[in-house]
Amino acid sequence: MTTTLEQPTLAVRNLDISYRRGTQESPVVRDVSFTIRPGEAYGLVGESGCGKTTVAMSIMRYLPDNATVGDGSGISFSGEDVLGAGKTALRQWRGGRIAMVYQNPGASLNPSMRVGAQVAEGIRVHSGLSGSECKRKALEMLAKVRIPDPEAVAARYPHELSGGQQQRVMIAMALSGNPDLLVLDEPTTGLDATVEAEVLELIRQLREEFHTAVLFISHNLGIVAQICDRVGVLYAGRLVEEAPAAELFAAPQHPYTRDLLRSVPRHGVTKTAGMLATIPGSLPAPGTALSGCPYAARCELATERCHTETPPVETVGSEHAVSCFHHDEVAQDRAVERFQDCARETEVLLEVRNLTKRYRTGGREFTAVSDVSFELHRGEVFGLVGESGSGKTTIAKCIAGMTRPSEGALRFEDVTLTKRPGREERTLRRKIQMVFQNPDNALNPRHPVRRIISRAVTLLNGRLRGQAREDRVEELTSSVRLEPRHLDVRPRALSGGLKQRVAIARAFAGEPSLVLCDEPVSALDVSVQAAILNLLVELQVAKDVAYLFISHDMSVVRYLADRIGVLYLGQLVEIGTADAVFQPPHHPYTEALLSAAPDLDPGQTRERIRLDGTYPSASAPPSGCRFHTRCPRQLGEICRTQEPPWQDTGKGNTYRCHIAPQDLLRRIKSE
Repeated sequence: MTTTLEQPTLAVRNLDISYRRGTQESPVVRDVSFTIRPGEAYGLVGESGCGKTTVAMSIMRYLPDNATVGDGSGISFSGEDVLGAGKTALRQWRGGRIAMVYQNPGASLNPSMRVGAQVAEGIRVHSGLSGSECKRKALEMLAKVRIPDPEAVAARYPHELSGGQQQRVMIAMALSGNPDLLVLDEPTTGLDATVEAEVLELIRQLREEFHTAVLFISHNLGIVAQICDRVGVLYAGRLVEEAPAAELFAAPQHPYTRDLLRSVPRHGVTKTAGMLATIPGSLPAPGTALSGCPYAARCELATERCHTETPPVETVGSEHAVSCFHHDEVAQDRAVERFQDCARETEVLLEVRNLTKRYRTGGREFTAVSDVSFELHRGEVFGLVGESGSGKTTIAKCIAGMTRPSEGALRFEDVTLTKRPGREERTLRRKIQMVFQNPDNALNPRHPVRRIISRAVTLLNGRLRGQAREDRVEELTSSVRLEPRHLDVRPRALSGGLKQRVAIARAFAGEPSLVLCDEPVSALDVSVQAAILNLLVELQVAKDVAYLFISHDMSVVRYLADRIGVLYLGQLVEIGTADAVFQPPHHPYTEALLSAAPDLDPGQTRERIRLDGTYPSASAPPSGCRFHTRCPRQLGEICRTQEPPWQDTGKGNTYRCHIAPQDLLRRIKSE
């Protein structure tokens, strides 16, 4: 949408892309134009299926064989034609002057090659350096992306690295050729908040050092707000709004941009403030003939004109352009629907006491969960947060009976779960259910939705037969807001949000008292995430169900949870009400997690607390306080040698630390 006198690093002009399906041409990108200046970070946002990744693949010339780029489309890189470039030029650009980092580093790295060899190979292809020089530069690049002990990491295979380390390796490979343009496609999805913050800071620093232009694709609006200079909003393949990041997030002019921002749980906002705003309907299917504004069918401001005429691009600021007839009527705030009373009951539903789980692998034993204790009340949401490897999922698996605790006791109502008598098996399976992060791995791809839910009803509520079972299936379908037409299709025909609704319906088939939610919204678009979070709260209120809610998104946990437990290296280091845990004084690790959470305000000045060093191994945890090797507030010898005591703040939370609440609060205020 924008023009500039300075030659841009990337210029996309009137880009049209279609996919051939049989004899049909399905348009997926429609007349998209934008530029990225040298050293600038440009964000491209929108729901899944809007065309973001297709735009990125066209820039790299990685489009599949059935893709057609329309006549009149243009992509130029530093003034050179990308679409008309030959194979020799593309080989020189890719991995050298233009580099791309993908969402899933595990699928992008060669599993049969050591990490150092993979980084060195890219350097050799684009530099012509000798083998020893390539190896030396590979180690330099690994050090530059702050990988500890580069020589040891270089000798490992990708599967031996954490997700954050794998993504750093991908960034090291991408930057090894000093690219002029770096394309990042969802580079932080699935990463812990602390690792995510480190990757973003790394991108910022390297961008300043190399003056690299960045195309940043993400559905996480908080990240885009923090790292991008300008932002383009895609909907159904069209760029509907473009503006400087600060201006766009403060005063969106397109209804779709406004609705996306409404869907995001704001920092510190809870479910008691009301339901998250959702966007009705869904994106038009690829190839759908669009007349008028593509967002008209979902827009509350749409008039008859919007359905018949395509709105022109209007300039509403020096670099702010929008395609909407009603941009002057867009306001970000509106009344929100309130939930019914979410107050929990006082009855203890689940009691976890001194839970310990040890595993043995490769002749070595490690402790995944160490002496964890907490209670979960009926109708309550208990949030469990911590980095990958902290033991969150292991605790959920122990409660669900998917693995047996090594020590400790689990009591659910009047049943000791660690012993689980056979005659009570069916009752427990009905009352404790689990919703996983990836519904694709949890739903049978061969069965239609009706059979998936019906089978769950049969297994978990065996007394229902015939019409009573069908009525229960329809009731569950309605409760998660699935439509009857969804019942007769297989999971692959559904969007990610609809598949997660099917998984939730299946979990509620036996009228559970406790649902274990393991990252249930982390991979979803913000609009779909808002709908799922609202649904979970509605079911909590209507069914008086309790949730153990596992997530790395602190804003989501703050919105949903009544109480929160913070795990570090298998130990519970803080527990309390959500209000108390999110306010100082709290454990230094909690403080670091909160500081790493992205904020939708590009001008926010919350200082991030950097955790130096790597996450320790569970097979050899540090002595004394387990957090002392990374703690920015550690006191020295006492932290290294003595187990920390529990400290009570008197405000509703306790934490495990040698620093007393008043001393910790004094330190925070003095900074």
